[in-house]
Amino acid sequence: MSSVEPASVGAVPDEEIAAAGVTAEDDAALLESLLFELRATIVGQNRLLERVLASLLAGGHCLIEGVPGLAKTLTIETLAKAIGGTFSRIQMTPDLIPSDIVGTRIYRGSIESFDVELGPVHANIVLADEINRAPAKVQSALLEVMAERQVSIGGTTYPAPDPFLVLATQNPIESEGVYQLPEAQRDRFLMRVLVDYPDAAEEAEIVRRMGVDSPVTRRVLTLADIRRLQQRARSVYVDHQVIEYAVSIVIATRRPTDYGLAQLDGLLAYGASPRASLGLVAAARALALLRGRAYALPQDVFDIGFEVLNHRLVLSYEALADGRAGSELALEVLSKVPAPRVTPSELHDRVASS
Repeated sequence: MSSVEPASVGAVPDEEIAAAGVTAEDDAALLESLLFELRATIVGQNRLLERVLASLLAGGHCLIEGVPGLAKTLTIETLAKAIGGTFSRIQMTPDLIPSDIVGTRIYRGSIESFDVELGPVHANIVLADEINRAPAKVQSALLEVMAERQVSIGGTTYPAPDPFLVLATQNPIESEGVYQLPEAQRDRFLMRVLVDYPDAAEEAEIVRRMGVDSPVTRRVLTLADIRRLQQRARSVYVDHQVIEYAVSIVIATRRPTDYGLAQLDGLLAYGASPRASLGLVAAARALALLRGRAYALPQDVFDIGFEVLNHRLVLSYEALADGRAGSELALEVLSKVPAPRVTPSELHDRVASS
């Protein structure tokens, strides 16, 4: 359990906050340097790196799913080092209790009073390793801090550090000793990223790079930089047509027949909630910023849509009996809902005139 005092966790002095006058080009260069530093350690997995950074910029949490040995944990550790944030790894096990992760009150005999010892969730980057091994009470405690970004211990509320990002990993090939993540908790994750094996060339590079001395990650950004970049992402222009496209994708998961997806009728017990629409737009904004634009394109919504939707769809018994997966149905929805015909030059002109 963490022994860090509340006042010092993730704190950045006011004088470190970025000064005004930083241009979009400066921020684009910072993001490029961050990606370069991550790729110096992580071979391949470009989609994973882009999605994790998009989660950070959008201020949403990310669930990473893949078999062991695909650099999920290494990616998260590398990100924490590169942004200079506090990092905490929680190895989820069936015997955990909520106070193990959020903290508890401890009686100090030397001062004859209770003291608060904060748990490992009080860090800028929190890795919940093998999250589906944690029991329901721990899942609920983690859900609270993810949603409210604060915990209450002994009647006192302790805010989470800023920025605060939970990156959870999940192993899809084991079923013994694991707990199914509740729908409410899955919905709290902005994205679920599926990680696949590297190709032969990438795996050879992994062996070469890690075979002698593992790369040492440098700090290339500050927490003040991250907060400014998050604000920059929130200011990315999203045209009403792009918003309507994102909303149409989400509504198609609830009323598939209305969108020419009659084959999905009866396969989805529940579609995505309005939180998915908010997540699609926020993630598209972050992706646009990563790609060096001050406006979001329909392509950004389409590209990030799979990660935002694939864990939010609740399948019917019929779909489960047929062996269908939420990720498969999410792809069908994305492929069917038509994108608006809006060009980058149009959006660029609208941003320039606003």
